[in-house]
Order: sequence, then C-alpha cells, then structure tokens
Amino acid sequence: MLRCHLIRIALFLAATLNGRAQGTTNPPPPPVAEERWNLFWQATSIGQYHGTFRSPYEDAFSLQDYPERDVSLTTTLFFGLRLDQNTQLYFNPEIAGGRGFSGVDGLANSSNGELPRVATAEPKPYLARLYLSHDFGFGWEKESFDSDENQLAGERPMNRYTVMLGRFTLTDFFDDNRYSHDPRTQFMGWAVMYNGAWDYPADVRGYTWGWVHEFHTRHWSLRYASAAMPRVANGLRFDRRLFRDRGDVIEEECRWEMRKNPGAVRFMEYVNHADAGTYSAAIALAKATGTVPDITATRRVGTVKYGVGISADQQITRQLGVFARLGWNDGKTESFAFTAIDRLATGGVSLTGQRWRRPFDTVATELTTSGLSAIHAEYLAMGGHDFLIGDGRIRYAPEYAWESYYSARLFSGFFATLDLQHVSNPAYNQDRGPVWIPSLRLHWELGKQSF
Repeated sequence: MLRCHLIRIALFLAATLNGRAQGTTNPPPPPVAEERWNLFWQATSIGQYHGTFRSPYEDAFSLQDYPERDVSLTTTLFFGLRLDQNTQLYFNPEIAGGRGFSGVDGLANSSNGELPRVATAEPKPYLARLYLSHDFGFGWEKESFDSDENQLAGERPMNRYTVMLGRFTLTDFFDDNRYSHDPRTQFMGWAVMYNGAWDYPADVRGYTWGWVHEFHTRHWSLRYASAAMPRVANGLRFDRRLFRDRGDVIEEECRWEMRKNPGAVRFMEYVNHADAGTYSAAIALAKATGTVPDITATRRVGTVKYGVGISADQQITRQLGVFARLGWNDGKTESFAFTAIDRLATGGVSLTGQRWRRPFDTVATELTTSGLSAIHAEYLAMGGHDFLIGDGRIRYAPEYAWESYYSARLFSGFFATLDLQHVSNPAYNQDRGPVWIPSLRLHWELGKQSF
C-alpha cells in the first residue's frame, strides 16, 4: 500500500515537472479590479397562508385555529465604500413591514424569516447595518472577491486578522451555510435559516451593536464577537451595561475540497449574560403562590445562558449539495433574543436546475427537529409562556418542520419562489396541528458598481 502511494506521488510530481518544462501549467488568474464603492438594492415580499387544524384548546400565544393570509415586505439598500486599501465601510438602511401568523406567535420554528415580532405591520425605516471592517494582512498571498452586497470587489490578504465594529447582525459572520442562510433566497423557517438553538444577541429586528474579530487563512478561520443584548426578552432597546450584560460567541471553521467540490464545518460556542429569568425559579414560585408560572417574575441580574452549535455543508457536484445543523443550549434560562428552541437537528438537500436547462433555478428540501429541555417543557405544561409560544398547557413532543421550495429566476435579478412547510406538534404540543403553510416569495435585486 505504501509503495502504491509513493508511485502515485512520483507520477504526480513527474507530470507537474513535465508540465512546467513544457510551459503548460495554468497561469495564475488575473487580479480582480479593486472597487472603490458599490451599491446594491433588494426587495422581498412573502405571502403565506394556513388553514384550520386540530386545536382542542389555545391561549394568547398560540397559533390561531382559523385561516390566516399574511404578507411581509422588506427593502434594503447596501452601500459599500473603500476608505483605504484595507478599510471598508458598509451602510444598510432598511424598511420592513407586514404581519405574521397570529402576531408571529405559536411556532418555535416560525415560518417567515423576513418577519420580526414587531408591534405594528406598517412599514418603517430603520438602520440595519453601519460598520467598519479593517484587515491586518500577513504574507504575500492574496484572495479575490467579487462585487456583492456588503462586499467590495478586489483582493484581500489570504492570511489576515480582521476587526469589524458597529451595527450588524451576528448571523452575517457566524453560523454560515452555503445552502441555508438567507430567507430571501433560500429556506424561510427561522430554525433552518440560522441555528434555532443559538439565542443570538439582537433586538426584535435581529440586529445589534458590537465587534467581531476574525483570523482567516486558506483552510480555516477563527472568530470571536461580543455584542449588546436587549434589555428585555425580544426587546427593541439594548442594555448598555456591556461589561455586565452582553453576548459572547466563538466559532472555528474548517474548509476543504473533495474532488474540487468545496465543503466546510463550523463549530460555535456562545455565552449570554442578561437580566433574564429561569424556568426552575418560575415553577418554584408558581407552586409556592398557587399561580401560573411567569418567567418574567424571576428575572435576575447576571443570569447566564450558554450553548453550542455545528453547521456543515458539502457540495457533491456543481448542481447538488447537502447541509446539516445541530444545536444545544442549557435549556434553563428563558429564551431571550431569538426563539424558544433548546435542541436542534436539521438537514437537507439543494439542487440547481442545470439538468432541465434552468441554471439559476433551485429546488431544495429539508427537515428540522426542534426540542426543549425537561424543565422548559414542564414550564409550558403548567401554563407558562415564552415571548412567542405558550398554549396554556401542552402534551410535549418535539416540533417537526418539513420545508421544500422551488426558486425560479424569471428574468435577471428577479426570482419567484413556491414554498411549502408542514409543521407537526406546533409549539411542542401533540394536542394541536399539524399545519400546512404554502408561501409565495418574490425577490428582486439590483446592483451598481463603480471602480
């Protein structure tokens, strides 16, 4: 066996040297022209429907058992400016509006990733992102980037230490996935677009203030971030006491190629510090007072929530790819910033349309299993509420969400998507559901670059 490997290595080296001697080696690709600024725009509208379903009881935070038809709309401007060779500024004003099913309540894996839990459906402008990015390069090797949203075309050091500072969403930099990371073009469910067990620091719209540090090489990256937590669960205002209350996250990423098909795996760990409550304290207080447990009555300074996550993707061929995520958090502390999921497993397949002469189309399917810790499930069974689920009582079971979509490019920059979701045991309750949710998504994107 060793001899076979040595022969293969010798043949490879001989072929390489022969190619160099004959001048047949491939020349290095030309450098990408450096972009001084760019401007992109997107608009996305999602219309959804669900009908009636089995529902022997419900409460204020339940998915309502009557037909609902709801529409969301977001539009975003992406402006990038190069301040010097290694420093970039990004600015994203955004408008969002619309309604979600039952006030975006009743599902742990909510069905529309474009909808936050805001109090009004009226479209309102706000600042999504405003941050600086600066590279400290090491060595001579460069990496080329094309022009894109929040990405200026040009070259950056292959080995670099980068600092990002300002307003952004941590999902811009962590928990990435080639096949499931953008509800405007890929899967729509909250727990499949991001890791649902990661209670990532953010306001009700999904953004925060903080900084990110990244050390990047050709085959691996290491990231760390510290960001502001909301004052209250799912709140719009931030806690400014950052030395006491904040969210910290670390991620290690490894990248490779299998027969020229890229793959990656990312390991994430996080710790949140917030003025939050615990499920055990809420249950103890309810038993002592003879009342329904209320997590908000147990909020204390310096409460800690921690968890881990894995995100992996692998291109099988140029048309076919697979992906998976796993997530876990301690399950003791209230769901504070994202959604009510303590355990997560999701996996899926994505296929582009080259075989039927539609190279810009995508068809994909996935299954997500969401679960709770035992103490969290007991809290809900006793009638407690999280900020987006609570049926007054439950017969616990994991929430299963199957989602499939077909995205078709109708013309350059404009995509229409048909999406279908099936949710069993909504909000972890065997007594309710299942629910079918068909959706229509329209997405339009435009870009203008200047060199």
